[in-house]
Amino acid sequence: MIDARGLTHRYPDGTEAISGVDLSIDAGERVAVVGANGSGKSTLGLALGGLIDPTAGTVEYFGETTDAEAVRERLGVLLQDPEDYLFNPTVREDVEYGPAQLGLDREATDRRVERIAAALGLEDLLDRPPFRLSGGEKQRAAVASVLSFAPDALLLDEPLGAVDARYRERILDLLADHDGATVVFTPSTDLAPVVADRVVVVARDGSIAADGPAREVLTDRALLDAHGLVPPVAVRLFEEIDDDPPLTVEAARRRLADDSR
Repeated sequence: MIDARGLTHRYPDGTEAISGVDLSIDAGERVAVVGANGSGKSTLGLALGGLIDPTAGTVEYFGETTDAEAVRERLGVLLQDPEDYLFNPTVREDVEYGPAQLGLDREATDRRVERIAAALGLEDLLDRPPFRLSGGEKQRAAVASVLSFAPDALLLDEPLGAVDARYRERILDLLADHDGATVVFTPSTDLAPVVADRVVVVARDGSIAADGPAREVLTDRALLDAHGLVPPVAVRLFEEIDDDPPLTVEAARRRLADDSR
């Protein structure tokens, strides 16, 4: 789906945000990219999404092209600021925008908008101007606008950052049901094993420090310490008493429930 080789980006002030990144993402993979603040996670997302030109290296999309604009309708990119995606008079028009660009008829567009709005709890907000939404509501509306055109690959930079806990599960369920590759950019190692089976660690110099199964990466205390990260809370709770700690709070709950029987 996405294949980056030697990807490097240097900003005009000379800061090299990402350095020599090789990263391949196959169809259907769920990949969490984690790293310390300032490690270049967001820049990597911009470069993979074709929103900035790399200083060096290439990104190939779907085994077809290195031109992101040529496959823009297949590539969903969500950056940290939801307001970048909310530019129409109403939330409904923002969510309709993608399907309209794809030429879907009105009936099909309405069905898609209603389905996504219901899944994300936006039904009562569809006719509201985006500037009147709360931060979490804007985040949900932005997620809806990206999912509405059903891209083959998703690049999401902290999609749950401002979302209330009650809606996080809804977004995660939508992503789980979405066919194709999903790249989740998140600073939270607690969230990483919930959304992904594979975890990529970005070092402070913008290179890839590790890339492997979530369990292997997120239980490697030395690796995480070296890159300014902490293991998921469940791992921290169990690592002193169990050589096979659960990765998520839900898994820890099940483990404790089983042990008490």
